Amino acid sequence: MILKNAYIYNADFEKIRADIEVENGKIKTIGENLSGADEYDFSGCVILPGFIDIHTHGCVGYDTTGGNPESAAKMSEWLVTNGVTSFCPTSMTIDVESLKKAFSYVADTMGNEKGAYIHGINMEGPFICEAKKGAQAAENILKPDIEVFNTLNSICPVKLVDIAPEVDGAIEFIKQAKEYCTVSAAHSNATYEEGKAGIDAGITHATHLYNAMPPFASRKPGLPGAVIDSEDVRAELICDGFHIAPAVLRITMKALGEDRSIVISDSMMAAGMPDGEYSLGGQQVFVKNGDALLADGTIAGSTTNIFAEFKNLLSFGVNEKQVVKSCTINPAKAIGADSFTGSIEEGKNADLLVLTNDMQSIKAVFVKGKKAI
Repeated sequence: MILKNAYIYNADFEKIRADIEVENGKIKTIGENLSGADEYDFSGCVILPGFIDIHTHGCVGYDTTGGNPESAAKMSEWLVTNGVTSFCPTSMTIDVESLKKAFSYVADTMGNEKGAYIHGINMEGPFICEAKKGAQAAENILKPDIEVFNTLNSICPVKLVDIAPEVDGAIEFIKQAKEYCTVSAAHSNATYEEGKAGIDAGITHATHLYNAMPPFASRKPGLPGAVIDSEDVRAELICDGFHIAPAVLRITMKALGEDRSIVISDSMMAAGMPDGEYSLGGQQVFVKNGDALLADGTIAGSTTNIFAEFKNLLSFGVNEKQVVKSCTINPAKAIGADSFTGSIEEGKNADLLVLTNDMQSIKAVFVKGKKAI
């Protein structure tokens, strides 16, 4: 299969004119004037690596931890329509027995997806700080417990695990869990110093920066300050324009630089659905004008998707190259998947997103070389 006559983002994320040859689900050749039996003419288009959403709880009425064995499969089918070629279903702070069931449902889906494929679980909770629980259920919060983590990781691979670095037992947990997956600072009331201690122990990631954290202030930089100030830590950003103001997104993107920013949806089951009442981690969520809130006004995830956020960031004036990397190679690196996806390089999966030249509309999506839409 040959994808012809488009501009592509190459391995250095520079936009060049090139054709792509795909064979057995992999990118075989990147070159000029390639030809073959099965050709797609994408004149007037731009080809990007497929988007990777490493933090999504649900969409179109399905939730990773909602108790439905079909949830991950349905998420896969919807996400690919928005340019996402792979993802991490994300758990909530629910009881351990329910987590075991949810993890087993995701594990059963892996390898059988009809759309975007699954890397493994993003484990958001239960090892968090109650003061910054956000939309997580307080009654299910646990002290950091490596045995609980190991049990769940044995059911379905965990790619990210969240921790509030200031809680009792966090530092030891970080040192142990980092041997299995990426450890992320999240739902935390940590000071700058406590955040740095967690980073020194092995945290290399921050979950939805600014949200469910103390604010960044001139004399109290807090956890956001520790993250931005640490060159080896990547940070997730929800870019719907509601969770973080556009000006703050621009400033933060510049501060993080093009290799440390990651766009996530943090979507819940109302994504792709009309306004109304939904649930997240067992809690009632009210969606009005696309904004998801608990009864007390706490933000409860989002109803957005990566492609919508991609367009938002471009309209907010963020550097185009950084926006592309933040939706592709940066999340791939965060979960250790960059050896086989996240960029357009020979030998990698043909996970490809074809956009119109203005990058406002999706023309096609290829997942491991198969045309999904």
